[in-house]
Amino acid sequence: MTAAHETEATATRDELRPEPGPDEPRADDERGIQLLRDALGPLRDREQVARRLLEASAKHSFDPEKDLDWDAPAEDGRWFWPPELVSLYDTPLWRRMSEEQRMDLARHEAASLASLGIWFEIILMQLLVRHIYDKSVTSDHVRYALTEIADECRHSMMFAKMIQKGGAPAYPVPRVYHNVARLLKTVSTTPGSFAATLLGEEILDWMQRLTFPDERVQTLVRGVTRIHVVEEARHVRYAREELRRQMVTSPRWERELTRLTAGEAARVFSVCFVNPQVYENVGLDRREAVAQVRASGHRREVMQSGAKRLTDFLDDIGVMRGTGRRLWKASGLLA
Repeated sequence: MTAAHETEATATRDELRPEPGPDEPRADDERGIQLLRDALGPLRDREQVARRLLEASAKHSFDPEKDLDWDAPAEDGRWFWPPELVSLYDTPLWRRMSEEQRMDLARHEAASLASLGIWFEIILMQLLVRHIYDKSVTSDHVRYALTEIADECRHSMMFAKMIQKGGAPAYPVPRVYHNVARLLKTVSTTPGSFAATLLGEEILDWMQRLTFPDERVQTLVRGVTRIHVVEEARHVRYAREELRRQMVTSPRWERELTRLTAGEAARVFSVCFVNPQVYENVGLDRREAVAQVRASGHRREVMQSGAKRLTDFLDDIGVMRGTGRRLWKASGLLA
């Protein structure tokens, strides 16, 4: 876990400053690039960032097929997801549920979140391919993007296998949001793509950082989340560095569109986070459960805590403005 923590700490230490004003030179010519670097000291050269991430990938990558014990049976009395992260935790309905029913709900929610993760990673892979399509195929920037795509392929297969081992069904997102995402990933700008990438990665990453050290949780689930945390730290770094660059160098219309699409992505994400079918599948009344989750102060705090590091970052670099910010507020992810 040292590599993941070091990568996260490096990103956290980066001091973000506001983007240049409309009359200041941008990174469109040599003079603008120099001023950009002076104004945003931590903004590193693309190739330098990619080389460091490639080095980290070479040292700290996993093969889930070999590195996890898929043949081990589920452990009696252990959770598939920490109870505090289960959507109904600390609600009146939760207090009426038996311990067995609570653990069963955690198992189904773990499957729902893994299904959501696969959906996001498939979208992310498409966005990364679009990002590198016109770039030099011999650059380290492109080479790292391809490395990340390979990581995401393994992650998606790992999540799918974890769902199967847990015995709960896969939980696809509702068809309407599946199609909304189809549109968003088609029209998304480059900065919009990286903003959506961070949305899909950082909140789940926050939850997984609480999961893998938790000895109450199934060993297999802890192993899956540990692998994802270590490798995802590099993905977050790549996306943050590129989004910062794009929000400084992109034209005004593209930055405005990014603010809107990121806000809409946050709204869709919050709606799809847990498939409400999980409640019916453990014998609960779906409407009552959904209503109690929406009214839960604990759940609101969990979601906003999970999103805080991301929303602070997006605010610093100018994404959380205007209508986009209002969409983030409506999503419940922004306090």
